Amino acid sequence: MPADQWEVLLPGTIHPAGPESITDFASFTSIDEYNDQNEFIADCDRFEAMIVRVTEISADVLEAADSLQVVAKHGAGLDNVDISAASDHGVVVCNTPGANARSVAEHALMLILSTRKRVVEADATIRDGNWNRHQFENRELADDTLGLFGFGNIARELAAIVSGLDVEVVAYDPYVDESETPEAVEMVSSPMTLFQRSDFVSIHTPLTEQTRHAVTKEELAALGPDGAIINTSRGGIIDEVALLEMLEEGKLGSAGLDVFEQEPPAVDDQLLDREDVVLTPHIGGLTVEAMERMSQGAANNVRTVYEGGIPESTVNTDALPERK
Repeated sequence: MPADQWEVLLPGTIHPAGPESITDFASFTSIDEYNDQNEFIADCDRFEAMIVRVTEISADVLEAADSLQVVAKHGAGLDNVDISAASDHGVVVCNTPGANARSVAEHALMLILSTRKRVVEADATIRDGNWNRHQFENRELADDTLGLFGFGNIARELAAIVSGLDVEVVAYDPYVDESETPEAVEMVSSPMTLFQRSDFVSIHTPLTEQTRHAVTKEELAALGPDGAIINTSRGGIIDEVALLEMLEEGKLGSAGLDVFEQEPPAVDDQLLDREDVVLTPHIGGLTVEAMERMSQGAANNVRTVYEGGIPESTVNTDALPERK
C-alpha cells in the first residue's frame, strides 16, 4: 500500500462516517473554506482526492489540480463534473449509485401523494381559518398508472414501493433491456407513449445533453388535465416555461418538484405562486441513512484509488490510462 498521505477535499456537509474511515491516510479540507471558485482553483493543486456533492469540477479545476487522482461523487448525478476533462488528465470519476435510492424513491412517492391529495392547499386553507372540506375531494391512487421516465436504481425502488398500492407501472429507458425489468413493470418504446399511458410521470434520468428539456409541452399535455409530473432527478429535464404554460392553461393537473433548473429558484419564479405545484428544496436524498451511505461509499472509493484500484462505480474506466 502506498505510504504517502493524501489531501482530500470534502463537501461543506458530510456524514462523519466516511472521512473517519480513511483518516489512516487522509487529511481533509472543506470546500466551505474557500470564498469562491477562483480561490478554490488557485489552491486545488494540493488535493489527491475530491469528495464532492454540488461543487463544480470544471475543466479549469482539473487543469489546475496537478495532484488529483480521483473525484468521488457523494451521490449519483455527475452533471457537475467534467468527465471528459477528468479522463484527459487521468483522473478517476466515480459515484455512489443506489446509496440514496430508497430515500429519493420515498420522496417521489410523497410528492405523488401530495399532488393527488392536495396536501399543501389543504394545509394553507386550515391555517387561514377556513374549513371547506369538500373543496379537497380527490381520488385514490388505485388503478392509476405511474410512468417512470428512466429506470435506474431510484425508479426500481419506487416501482417496488408502489407494488402494494394497486398501481400499474410503466417505464421508458432506452438503456434498459426489457428482460432485466421486474414482471410488474411494463417497458414502453417511447417517451410519448409513457406520458400518454400515465396518470403520473416521475422523472428518474440523469441530466445530459440528450435529456435536457426532454419533457416539453407535448409530453405534459399528453398527461392531461388530471395528470401530474414529479421530478426528484434534475431540474433541467423539464422545460419549466412549458410546465408553467401547461398548468396555466389547465392542460396539466399538478406538479411535484424537488429540483429546479436554477437552484434555488428565483424569488419571482411563477411556479412558486401556484397552489397546484408542490415544492421541496432538493431534499429527496437528504435522509440520515442516505447521507451515511453516500459518505461511506465515497470514502471507500477514495481508498480503492489510494490503494491502486479502480472503484466499481467508475464512469470513465475505458478512457483512463492503465494504472500501476
